Amino acid sequence: MGAAALSTESSSPEARSTEAIGRALRTLRITSGLTGSTVTRRASMSAGKLSKIEHGRTLPTVQDIELILGAIGVSEAVKSEFLTTARAEVTEATAWRLLRRMGPWKHQHTIKAIEATTVRLRLFQGQLLPGLLQTPEYATAVFSLPPALPEATRARTVAARLARQAALYDSGRQFHFLVCEHVLRWLICPPAVMALQLDRLVSLSRLPNVRIGIVPHKGLMPDFPMNCFSLHDDRLVITETFHAEYTTRDPKDISTYAETFDRFAEVALYGAAMRDVAEEIRDELFREQETGWSSTVLRQDDSFS
Repeated sequence: MGAAALSTESSSPEARSTEAIGRALRTLRITSGLTGSTVTRRASMSAGKLSKIEHGRTLPTVQDIELILGAIGVSEAVKSEFLTTARAEVTEATAWRLLRRMGPWKHQHTIKAIEATTVRLRLFQGQLLPGLLQTPEYATAVFSLPPALPEATRARTVAARLARQAALYDSGRQFHFLVCEHVLRWLICPPAVMALQLDRLVSLSRLPNVRIGIVPHKGLMPDFPMNCFSLHDDRLVITETFHAEYTTRDPKDISTYAETFDRFAEVALYGAAMRDVAEEIRDELFREQETGWSSTVLRQDDSFS
């Protein structure tokens, strides 16, 4: 019994990971001849939690798995193999260069499918405006950054990104965006284009199911904006680095990101205060456009979501 036990035919990645891991752990326990009560006692785990894990109703953390395997008494070789596979099941990484090679518009379709099953989306951005809030011109500028996409590919990718935005008008879903103030000033496009993007931000902030907060650049901050990330309900997190996109379903990882999001949300500006900041920056950009501006070529590898 090892990594091979983690294969399954469930319909979604989350269910597939949860059910496969639970089934494999249950099989290991039964094969060892131990009862559930014995394992829970040795692992200092409640019977209810073990039952939920074994029957695929909750995704265990890697720490939970290690405790259960230790309680069962498997060999170090089996434990190592199982934990390696389990970590791969709950965390996925995809390099941006691979997404470009496969067709970046396909990744937009993948994100759209994930968003379609998300009732409550929380998204933190310290790099660029979120894709769900972008204007066509801003999105085109994002995908024009080096290494720029070919024109036809860029147009197809922008169209796929914009198609995702229809979700914002679904009243049965909730969207909460946090954007650092410096993002509103970060010019990857002419000032007039950025100014119109901020108009779009202000407009969308008035939707009843959309909450947009600006994390101001002044004042005491609760943390560093190390990575942008999105929380999809409480089932998965997608985070971006310069070279790759990571998806994790580990409950402890999700909890860490949720707590981080809440800390930034506490200092963010909302409603009229948020719109005042956005409109002030917008007016500055219009004045800058009128007096002339110089473009700077920047690199933005992690711009796909």
